[in-house]
Amino acid sequence: MELESKLNEAKEEMTHGGSVGQKRDPKEWIPRPPERYALSGHRAPVTRVIFHPVFSVMVTASEDATIKVWDYEAGDFERTLKGHTDSVQDICFDQTGKLLASCSADMSIKLWDFQGFECVRTMHGHDHNVSSVAIMPNGDHIVSASRDKTIKMWEVATGYCVKTFTGHREWVRMVRPNQDGSLIASCSNDQTVRVWVVASKDCKAELREHEHVVECIAWAPDSAHPTILEATGSESKKSGKPGPFLLSGSRDKTIKMWDVSIGICLMTLVGHDNWVRGVLVHPGGRFIVSCADDKTLRIWDYKNKRCMKTLCAHEHFVTSLDFHKTAPYVVTGSVDQTVKVWECR
Repeated sequence: MELESKLNEAKEEMTHGGSVGQKRDPKEWIPRPPERYALSGHRAPVTRVIFHPVFSVMVTASEDATIKVWDYEAGDFERTLKGHTDSVQDICFDQTGKLLASCSADMSIKLWDFQGFECVRTMHGHDHNVSSVAIMPNGDHIVSASRDKTIKMWEVATGYCVKTFTGHREWVRMVRPNQDGSLIASCSNDQTVRVWVVASKDCKAELREHEHVVECIAWAPDSAHPTILEATGSESKKSGKPGPFLLSGSRDKTIKMWDVSIGICLMTLVGHDNWVRGVLVHPGGRFIVSCADDKTLRIWDYKNKRCMKTLCAHEHFVTSLDFHKTAPYVVTGSVDQTVKVWECR
């Protein structure tokens, strides 16, 4: 069976061939080796890589306490943002790309004006390493997660902490708002994923099936709903409006997909040989892309619950990935201190 699918894959590669006038639907573009650029400059492991929502630049964070800006089309280094005094753990743009938020093991969160590249505000309030930061979709609040076991919400205009979400029993690794900002999801060393109602601070769901630290989470975009419903049968259809759906990646080497409305794990993807560090849904909605400490980048045809492509991406653990929303690029970052840009077709 395995051989058969490999054969079909090979046939497909032959028919769709290289990039010679190939017309694959952009919804199905996937990263192809080798990488287009391997960028060096960070002096310690890269912790996060993200694309700018508008310009052809990407931004990377590192344990060297810096944030770097690169042109991913030309493969050029542009500038370094300095201000944090310890490892930068996460970075995030608002939807306009004018504001960048960063958080660090120095226990602070910084806001940067991405037009002038200056730090415009520093927020203190966590009692330990701040592992994750995200700007809410409306742009006026930020959420952060910390090793102090809390999630905090901050007002962008004032820098004040306006809410604290408590419930995780260990280090909170990542926090991500859903598309309309009514919910936030978090994952933790306590091996759970939680979903919180922003307005009330209530924990709407506690998802526990992972057997180790949960490193990363990602919300599935609406574009994925048809494939998810096809893949999971009628489970979700009964409850009227489907979803929302959430992905999680763990040190137990698995990726899980959850239907948050009913608190159920819809599928588990097995294939990585080490801790899963990054997971997201392909913008076209049909695939899941992940990276892990097994040094690979994997593309999953999750409708059939199979890994359809494995790219040996780095010399060391792959810590982060991002898929450009509109351009055919994927970026990965690694403990090998490099950032790689992959072209999709």
